[in-house]
Amino acid sequence: MVQLIVGVKGKGKTKHLLDKVNAEIRQANGNIVYVDKNIRHMHDLSNKVRLINVKDYPIGNCDEFMGFLCGILSSDNDLEQIYLDSFLTIAGLEGKDISEAIDKLVNLGTKFKTEFIVSISLAEKDLPENAKPYVVVAL
Repeated sequence: MVQLIVGVKGKGKTKHLLDKVNAEIRQANGNIVYVDKNIRHMHDLSNKVRLINVKDYPIGNCDEFMGFLCGILSSDNDLEQIYLDSFLTIAGLEGKDISEAIDKLVNLGTKFKTEFIVSISLAEKDLPENAKPYVVVAL
């Protein structure tokens, strides 16, 4: 229930994410949310995708971000997918260990039957071991 798109900054992860979300919305039976650090990609997304600018909310660390995701999940029983662009930035994890955050995403996805598609600005070799099985695109 977690897919990771990984690579160092500037390799095109966001383009992969946008292409995937716009393709998925055409066949989705439920709702799709795209969480980003700004609204710059608003015009690149289908109008059927809900864009959430995480900077509009007082989120200071990963625990608060996970609570934010739980709020999104609890407010929409028809939520199929959540796209997380710039994950390290929006979750307050830049320069930190992401192992626990990956485990939490896996658990949330399984429990609520929601898929998380996540872009992470790290090379695949720099990911923690628990994240490597979820890599679908490495740039």
